[in-house]
Amino acid sequence: MIKQPLFTRTIGIIYSTLFFVSMSLSPNAHADAQVPPPPSLALKAYLVKDFNSGHVIATQNAGMRVEPASLTKVMTAYLSLKALKNGHLQLSQTLPVSEKAWKVEGSKMFIEPNKPVTVDELLYGMIIVSGNDASIALAEGIASTEELFAGMMNKEAQRLGMKNTHYMNATGLPDPQHYTTAEDLAKLATALIHDFPAEYKRLYSVKEYLYNNIKQPNRNRLLWLDPYVDGMKTGHTESAGYCLISSAKRGNTRRISVVLGAPTFAGSSLFVVRGGTANVERVQFGQATYGGAGVVKLTAGDLYVGAGGLDIGTSEACVCCQRRGFGVFQRTRPVARSTAI
Repeated sequence: MIKQPLFTRTIGIIYSTLFFVSMSLSPNAHADAQVPPPPSLALKAYLVKDFNSGHVIATQNAGMRVEPASLTKVMTAYLSLKALKNGHLQLSQTLPVSEKAWKVEGSKMFIEPNKPVTVDELLYGMIIVSGNDASIALAEGIASTEELFAGMMNKEAQRLGMKNTHYMNATGLPDPQHYTTAEDLAKLATALIHDFPAEYKRLYSVKEYLYNNIKQPNRNRLLWLDPYVDGMKTGHTESAGYCLISSAKRGNTRRISVVLGAPTFAGSSLFVVRGGTANVERVQFGQATYGGAGVVKLTAGDLYVGAGGLDIGTSEACVCCQRRGFGVFQRTRPVARSTAI
């Protein structure tokens, strides 16, 4: 089992603030309430949307160009699944491993030049362990070269309405001309789940993968922390920061979140997903009230506690509430700051 990272105070503040924002800006928010603008958080950009309606619940800098890091592999996966659907690839088909794929830097599934690998193995290696080698092998298998594949990625991005995205490679390794936005990534994530639901379900929630006698965990730690999270993709480079596309589903409700440039992986997207998915009956923030009956006002010293007893920070400014449905958070008795329950 993966040892989960500690929640820093900074992430705790991001975590609790995004819960309030995603709920207060949800379609169920009281129509007459004066909704405060989304806060400025320690992120480059974020976006939370409802999968079915497309309604954007909360956003910050959603149209700002940023580095996607390994979130690039969502497009590589999309084109790979499209190639399977149209018969260009078969799951059992073996692909050669080029020297370029073998020697690429960054995360790997550890394929080898003299050991052919199947398309199915490469999909697992790219999606679960974020293998750059797997991404290049798939790109070359589809388009002969990674450069030609990048052209396909850009054409697909335009078709999907990703107007502020440009790809230079299949991996997300840094390049000045390799960029996207939170808004565009939300469109891509929605398209992948919508267009390839069976493959999404089969691949994206797998927690670990063994290849070449090397077992690696899924980079998406939310799969261990929240039972309603069913996948998407992590990304990180020094320049991009920590990035994550997340999806959570309960019943017929699914929420998509995109977080870009977080200072640490630990809590930012987890909170966006949970906050975006929970059903809040009533929220009070300052003098503004949202939703139905039963408001509970939190004061300094009240602790927000997530699943597993993780301390995710206190609030001086009275945020929220009675919750039902996902029930991710509970109001606890006042305790000392930074105390886990």
